[in-house]
Amino acid sequence: MIDFYSFSLLDLLPFIAIGFAAQLIDGALGMAFGVISNTLLLSLGMPPAAASASVHAVECFTTGISGISHALFRNVDWRLFGRLVIPGVAGGVLGAYVLTQVPAETARPLVLAYLTAIGLYLIWRATGHPPQPRTPRIVGPLGLVGGFLDAAGGGGWGPVVTSNLLIQGAEPRKVIGTVNTAEFFLTVTISATFIFALGVEDFTFAVVGLLIGGIAAAPLGGLIVKKLPPERLLLMVGIVVTITSLYGIWRALS
Repeated sequence: MIDFYSFSLLDLLPFIAIGFAAQLIDGALGMAFGVISNTLLLSLGMPPAAASASVHAVECFTTGISGISHALFRNVDWRLFGRLVIPGVAGGVLGAYVLTQVPAETARPLVLAYLTAIGLYLIWRATGHPPQPRTPRIVGPLGLVGGFLDAAGGGGWGPVVTSNLLIQGAEPRKVIGTVNTAEFFLTVTISATFIFALGVEDFTFAVVGLLIGGIAAAPLGGLIVKKLPPERLLLMVGIVVTITSLYGIWRALS
């Protein structure tokens, strides 16, 4: 259980800053909060299951606020949302359960290598080869895999789902808004699974800092997505996916 008398505001400031920056990127690009925050907590020595549980506890609040922001700015494709959310929740429950029983790091370098290739492809598409707009066909299985990897790896819903929907030709603004909104239901389910399996003893004061920073940045995502042109969004998603995936590979192999 978090002891609120054992730390000061100064202790919280780095986590507040990281939570703000991570959520600003996540709200604008549909990814990165989990990856950035989970990497930080793991680097501080927190066990993988506890780190993932902490990140998802924070995301219960940040994704809810971000989803409302995207809905208000009409960034959500509700038909696509319906096709994503149920498989995503099912994958999240399975991934959370697996992580509390056995380490799920074996396949992580392979997934990150795949995402690196996806990121480079999105950059190529954004710099002169834009995809033709079309309705994505592979959605349910994508949500299932994204939900599983998100829970098992402490982050992955955005990079997996957002990048693959963009490759299929979906509109960047709608993809980012829809993926962010669906993520709220995913994170609530994953957090409930972690609490059931782990209890609340593994949550640390870092959660408080991430929560403050994340909530402060969450309402800005919908506005940023609405204002940026599709090509710019596609390029930024490609860059974030590539950088975070390469860093993840380096950490996994070092």
